[in-house]
Formats: sequence, structure tokens, C-alpha cells
Amino acid sequence: MSRFSSFSSRFSSTRLRRVLLGTLGATLIAGGLSACGHGPIGEMTGRGGPRTEADMARHQERMVDRVASVLELDAAQKALLTHLATKMRAQRTMMMGAPGQGGPREEFKAIIAGERFDTARAQALVNGKADAIRSGSPELIAAAAAFYDSLKPAQQQKVREFLDQRGGRGHHGGRHWG
Repeated sequence: MSRFSSFSSRFSSTRLRRVLLGTLGATLIAGGLSACGHGPIGEMTGRGGPRTEADMARHQERMVDRVASVLELDAAQKALLTHLATKMRAQRTMMMGAPGQGGPREEFKAIIAGERFDTARAQALVNGKADAIRSGSPELIAAAAAFYDSLKPAQQQKVREFLDQRGGRGHHGGRHWG
């Protein structure tokens, strides 16, 4: 009997720990992704409505033009930057959903809509986001490498300086391109 109690105690403790860690992970991912949905690449336009695919494309074009100007990119480098921006936008769409579809915040609200936390749905959300990262990252990394490797040493230095000046403060602080 003592052996069974020990096993039962250990099992429930391990299971409880896994459930708590899974819940915490799902909460952090959903909250983090929801927070990423605002700002210059977020879901809302300055007009107070959801961004459309056309809004996102215009924003991408402006950002590419700004970076191309600051780095003094040639046509081939600008094409690689455009390709990278397109891959980044596709990865973001896989993570956040298409503009106007509610995104992770709505998914998380559905997880907590009932009397009990929907652990199966939370795990499915986490698995889906992890799968999106796994499936999209090779192309995104290849596009980033192709763009960065096409830069001249002085241009690469400008990129490093920009990142150093930003100091990890996100898109609301620090120096912006242009």
C-alpha cells in the first residue's frame, strides 16, 4: 500500500506540474502573440479598423523603401530584402492569423470561455504555433541569410549599429530606420 501511495503521489505531482507548466506556456504564448498584434505591423490601422492585406503590403513596401534608402541598397539587395519581408509577413500570418480573423486573443478567449480551462485546446494552440515556427523558419532563415550575406561590410555594420542602438526596446523605442 505504501508503494502505491508513493506512486500515486508522484504521479499526481508530476501530472499537476505538467498541467501547470502547459497552462503557463499557453498563457505566455497567447499573451505574447496578442501583444505582438499592435504597432506598425499589428492588426489595427490608424483609422481604428483592422488591417487588410493591402494595408500590410503597403506597410511592407514603405519599410523596404526606408531600409533600402538608409542602407543604400542596390536593386539586387533590395529584391532580397523584399523577399525577406514577404517571408516575415507570411510567418507572422501563420502565427497571428490573417488580418481580421481575431488572432490569438480570440483563441485564448475561447480557451477560458467555459467553467474550466480548456487544456486540450490550449495545447493544440501551442502545438499549432510551434508547428508554424518549425515549418516556416527554414525559408525565413534562408531569406535572412541571403539578404544579410548580400550586404557589403559597411552595410552589415549599419545593421549591427542599428540593433545596438535599439537596445532591445522594441519598436516603440530607440532609433528607427530613416
